[in-house]
Amino acid sequence: MNRHRISFTTAALGAGLAFLYAPLLVVMVNSFNASRLVTVWTGFSPRWYGELFADRQILDAALNSLIVAVCSASLAVVVGTTAGYVFARFGYFRGRAALSGALAAPLVLPDVIAGLSLLLMFVALEQTFTWLPGRGLLTIVLAHASFTTAYVAIIVQARLAGMDREAEESAADLGAKPFAVFRAITLPMIRPAVAAGWLLAFVLSLDDLVIASFVSGPQSTTLPMVVFSSVRLGVSPKINALATILIVVTLALLSVAAWMGRATLKQK
Repeated sequence: MNRHRISFTTAALGAGLAFLYAPLLVVMVNSFNASRLVTVWTGFSPRWYGELFADRQILDAALNSLIVAVCSASLAVVVGTTAGYVFARFGYFRGRAALSGALAAPLVLPDVIAGLSLLLMFVALEQTFTWLPGRGLLTIVLAHASFTTAYVAIIVQARLAGMDREAEESAADLGAKPFAVFRAITLPMIRPAVAAGWLLAFVLSLDDLVIASFVSGPQSTTLPMVVFSSVRLGVSPKINALATILIVVTLALLSVAAWMGRATLKQK
């Protein structure tokens, strides 16, 4: 009976993994297809990777996406770490429930609604403060940081909630200032959680299409936007090559984030 149950569980797990990852494997295999038609296999060739790195539009969009992802993830780490510290270390205070709800809202709010709301806010700011620059990379950075901050705050809060406070309390008893305690004791102990939050925010920003489409300007096209506009006219073999590179990079970053998460758990 147990043997049949294990066999069924293994088969169900294998079917689920195949359903999730078989399309990705098909894309990766087709990126080495020599044919221009993605539905016809004519032989192995890495030519599309060469054409991909010769495409100026894709390279510029990739650079924009990297700039946005790095800046938004860094901003999200600063704000999210502060928010996570406040929720974990401070007790009840006026407005805590409202602040907690506002922080968690991006986790459940549809991307279309979030993008439209941010667009209306940026348009209103441009009309009120005429000296502000128009929509561009800066608005995308702020928009991405607005929803990735919640993920960083949750990770940092969870780490702080399970951390022993004896070292912090001992330093405070010896006369250390709160900022000195945070810099010398708290921050090194939560560093793996902060790094994991940064990596997660980076991947989420790099992958975003909907919100960036709302808040971007004509000279601030990101890589997902270029891919989406390209596949609407048919899948190009260069897009398969690009997708393969993104899959490898994303898996590498997620693996590093998972490793840092395990390191955080071992410290508890």
